[in-house]
Amino acid sequence: MNNERVAGSKDDLLVDAQTVHRNLSVSRLYEQAIAGREAKLASSGALQVSTGSFTGRSPGDKYIVTDPSVADFIAWGDVNRPLAPNRFDRLYDKARQYMSGREVYVFEGYAGADPLHRVPVRVVNEFAWQNLFVRQLFLPRPEGETNPFAPEFTVIALPDLLAEPETDGTRSETFIVISFEKNIILIGGTHYAGEIKKSLFSVLNYKLPFEGILPMHCSANVGADGDVALFFGLSGTGKTTLSADPTRRLIGDDEHGWSDTGVYNFEGGCYAKCIGLSREKEPQIWDAIGYGTVLENVKLDALTGEADYASAEITENTRAAYAIDRISNAVVPGMAGHPGIILFLAADAFGVLPPIAKLTSEQAIYYFLSGYTSKLAGTERGVTEPAATFSACFGAPFMPLAPKKYAEMLGRNIARHGCRVYLVNTGWRGGAAGVGKRMELRYTRAMVTAAIEGTIEQASYSADPIFGLARPDHVPGVPDELLDPRHSWGNKNDYDVNARQLKERFERNFAKLSE
Repeated sequence: MNNERVAGSKDDLLVDAQTVHRNLSVSRLYEQAIAGREAKLASSGALQVSTGSFTGRSPGDKYIVTDPSVADFIAWGDVNRPLAPNRFDRLYDKARQYMSGREVYVFEGYAGADPLHRVPVRVVNEFAWQNLFVRQLFLPRPEGETNPFAPEFTVIALPDLLAEPETDGTRSETFIVISFEKNIILIGGTHYAGEIKKSLFSVLNYKLPFEGILPMHCSANVGADGDVALFFGLSGTGKTTLSADPTRRLIGDDEHGWSDTGVYNFEGGCYAKCIGLSREKEPQIWDAIGYGTVLENVKLDALTGEADYASAEITENTRAAYAIDRISNAVVPGMAGHPGIILFLAADAFGVLPPIAKLTSEQAIYYFLSGYTSKLAGTERGVTEPAATFSACFGAPFMPLAPKKYAEMLGRNIARHGCRVYLVNTGWRGGAAGVGKRMELRYTRAMVTAAIEGTIEQASYSADPIFGLARPDHVPGVPDELLDPRHSWGNKNDYDVNARQLKERFERNFAKLSE
């Protein structure tokens, strides 16, 4: 199937397309993207692209079709906005008309590394670079697989196709629409490739719980003895960075399922934030960026083509999409056993949460449902500075079902497998964002290592007087004074005020979830 170029595909959706490029190789996609002036070649061999005005997701433009078969299961609201079936049909017809007479790119492969649970997906792209992105982030059909491909879901991504809000029922010209009844995702009006990745994640978050599989917005790695660790968190909290550990093997950096047999990666690649990337701090990610990688919105030197990872000129949300086997010690395929440790990562913009705290079973569910972090600049359209937020299950924008469904499944798994759970603050210390400073990566790594290896269990613990969390008094490689967040603040009264305010926010948010 690789490198196949089909004119006049027999697929109903693509019958009017002028040329269909199906399952092209990386090199052919490079040729197409550069010839079409979609991308530039970086000195590392990566393909650099700019996504225009959309450099992050647009959650306000995401919809789920109110198909009768799913309407009673969806948690409708600000996250899962309804769109009538006839509106979807209109957009679908527009997409077909738009592709008429055009070149399109088709990827056929899988979401899910576990052969027992993988979902066949077809992605239709307007641009070659986005098809390369998909090829890197998902799992291409294995070499030699010749049986007819039957996708369970099809994604149609047409960035230059715009909606008409007055007649299409959308908020703007941008749309990300999922129809679970027709097994189609339509994306238009945005060049940001992350919408493709996350819309498929939303599909899995709906489908898999009905099969007894917990979908999770987390990274995962495994030690030499088979000990699996999960890292939950939203974009910018450190999932990719902390799970890319040279002493452990990477299962995946963002999306996983937890089945009766263990954990498996939904993806075949990584989508790493690379603002401030350096070889010294993140050697595995640095070395992974090369031929086949898609660099989104990373500034290049006009003469040398070298990437300027320190620059936020285009956006803070610079990204690198690369195949997971670019990580030298990755687990391929991405499957492992049941986790023994779970870490909830929160980039606390208030600067008041402990750098690390051990959670009881009840606290684990509370903080999972709360999903506290800070939205970091650029990860969503309109976010220009850190802002405290709550995102249920550390992934509310991608969860079609009620949060309690996912929390119940996690609670059962924690109890069944005796998991230890920790809350890790990768955010600020010594003051809120703008006043304090970001927690040093070397200290966070030391705390995570102590948690995974179990040495943190040997420490004495102190109860945080405001949050009631158990803080270790000593962690190897971390100054003791950093473990008490109040100690880092110059004005202790300011700390108390900010900590109580954050606690009240937690309580108000949890009260809404309980309604």
